[in-house]
Amino acid sequence: MGNVMGNFVASRWEDWQFTASITNKTARGKKFKQFGDGSLIAFPWVTIYNEHYIEIGANTMLGPYCALSAGMMPGQECLTSPVVRIGDRCLIGRGSGIVGHLAIDIGNDVWTGHHVYITDQNHGYQDVTRPISQQTQPEQPVRIGDGSWLGTGTVVLPGANIGRHVAVGANSVVTGTLPDYCVAVGAPARVIRQYSPDSGWTPAQEFAVNPDR
Repeated sequence: MGNVMGNFVASRWEDWQFTASITNKTARGKKFKQFGDGSLIAFPWVTIYNEHYIEIGANTMLGPYCALSAGMMPGQECLTSPVVRIGDRCLIGRGSGIVGHLAIDIGNDVWTGHHVYITDQNHGYQDVTRPISQQTQPEQPVRIGDGSWLGTGTVVLPGANIGRHVAVGANSVVTGTLPDYCVAVGAPARVIRQYSPDSGWTPAQEFAVNPDR
């Protein structure tokens, strides 16, 4: 009896997850600035607000327990629109968070592992008379190019500019520019391999002498 009931609950939960997902045909989906055909945000989600500043392309999926927002709180007026743009055929992994304030642009065919965090604003700490929670740094646009992959636990910080077809290793922290067709790892992320039409995939110059270090 227990197994029968367990199987029933599991199957119903899967049905509820699909039914409760956000698509462009649901009332919640219609609040977005753009929500493409075939796209969905899986249920349950964590935090979603200020949808009218967010664009999602076609055939894109955000996994369950994701957070997606523009601004710090519901009802906030933002300076740009869209604040967050996610392209076509993207897959944002389970438990990930995308928090935009000015400009986060994610290209087409970008996939991520679980628990990836992307933001265009950080907290300052320089004023020791004020809590860090009350200090913010200026927003810096974030861009992630077409066809890139962000491994599980990757953090993308303000000003990051990730090129096309870039593989970012798990638990990396991206703070600057990663060129097209490269592999980057670490905190902060550094390029360890790069592709060129002449030589194919080769170690980056700083790793060429001792690629195992």
